[in-house]
Amino acid sequence: MLRIHFTADDLARVRVAREPDPLWETVLGAQQLLMGSRGPAVFRGWRQRARQVLVERRLTGPARLLGTIAPNSAYFPDFLTPAEAAGGLRPGLDAVRATARGRLARDVKELACSRAVERTVLPWLRDLARGDEERMADLTAALRVVHDTVIGPDWTGTAAAVEGARALHTRALRDGGVHGLLGALGPGIRWEPPVLYADYPVEKDVRLAGRGLRLVPSAFCWRTPVTLADEALAPVLVHPVERCGTATAAPQPLAALLGRTRAAVLAALRDASTTGELARRLGVSPSCASQHVHALVAAHLVISCRTGNQVLHVLTRLGEALLLGGGLN
Repeated sequence: MLRIHFTADDLARVRVAREPDPLWETVLGAQQLLMGSRGPAVFRGWRQRARQVLVERRLTGPARLLGTIAPNSAYFPDFLTPAEAAGGLRPGLDAVRATARGRLARDVKELACSRAVERTVLPWLRDLARGDEERMADLTAALRVVHDTVIGPDWTGTAAAVEGARALHTRALRDGGVHGLLGALGPGIRWEPPVLYADYPVEKDVRLAGRGLRLVPSAFCWRTPVTLADEALAPVLVHPVERCGTATAAPQPLAALLGRTRAAVLAALRDASTTGELARRLGVSPSCASQHVHALVAAHLVISCRTGNQVLHVLTRLGEALLLGGGLN
């Protein structure tokens, strides 16, 4: 069980990541990839495609290397997912390269003591712990290769899932304040002020002590959230998101979407809505609203995410861009 202890100051400093974190997604995605048939069924199709691409391009080595340094266990090194990665893959990798030797030594020692690594890789890890430039170059190259080869190509879907989660968070915050937000983070996470409880593989207490908490929705995080091992680092909670539905068929030309009613639907979805809410807002029937939403989903302008027994419709970035560029107010 994970217990995150809040103060009044912490409640005022809860933040939600604007975008998927490329290093968290790469590390967690690599873990899902290496689980093979033991992994969650929801990732089965992605795993098959990813493994095929890695084999065809002879890049299975970098994936195995990530499996060595970030095994699917209760612990993997904090330095693999620095806060700088919120600004993108490049600043994240720069921060990994710049990891102080003291942190490298502590994190690698913790990994070696976790019994999650094979004895044959201990010499490689010892070199890494000393800050060996060649080992660090191997590691950062592996992170980039795995990201560019099997994480990046699905980034649209990953971003859509995070956009959906942010819309749900915004709705919960609007309706119930920060208490509503913390109470709506998904199954396995519950808010009992002043403590946020989450299912976790080990017993762990995190005391925020006024530093606040950064929430990072993740498409590759599964069932239980993840946090950093070192409580001295800026607190973060990476949590699973509901995988949102998007159409895979080729969209119709956008010009076909710019009728008056459909444009009004697009504009109305600036605020995430259910079909019923959308119909009432526009004064149309639920079936009419649903028809237009489906067309917008097919064109990748809207995503639909389930929350409880409702389905919430949310603008994608493409939808927002079309809305702003087309002057649809």
